[in-house]
Amino acid sequence: MKRIFLLASTTAVITTLAACGSSSGPSARDPSQPMIYVSSQRAPAYVASCLESRLSRVRLSRVGTATEIAVGSDSNNSYFVTLTPSNAGSVIKVMHPANAPDDPPEPEMRFNIARCAT
Repeated sequence: MKRIFLLASTTAVITTLAACGSSSGPSARDPSQPMIYVSSQRAPAYVASCLESRLSRVRLSRVGTATEIAVGSDSNNSYFVTLTPSNAGSVIKVMHPANAPDDPPEPEMRFNIARCAT
C-alpha cells in the first residue's frame, strides 16, 4: 500500500512539472508568475541539499521558516527558489525574472527540481 502511495505521489509531482513545461517563446511566459510551483513530500532541507549538489553557483539563505536559493552569478541571478515547509513536506516555488540569463538552461533547471522533489 505504501508503495502505491509513493508511486502515485511521484507521478503527481512529475505530471505537475510536465504541465509547467516550457512555453513556445520567452515572451509567452509571465515573469511575475512562478515558473514552477509544486508541493513535495521531501523536507526543505533535503530539497535544498539536493539542488546544491546538482547546480553550480547556488547561494542559500533563510528567511523565517523558508529557505531561499539564488541560482546563477552573484551579479545576475537566473532563478530564485523558495522552499517553504508544509505539513506534508515542502512547497517549491521557482521564479525566473524577466531578462535573466538561462544559466542553467530552463529544461535542466526543471529536471533538477523534479529530481529533487521526488
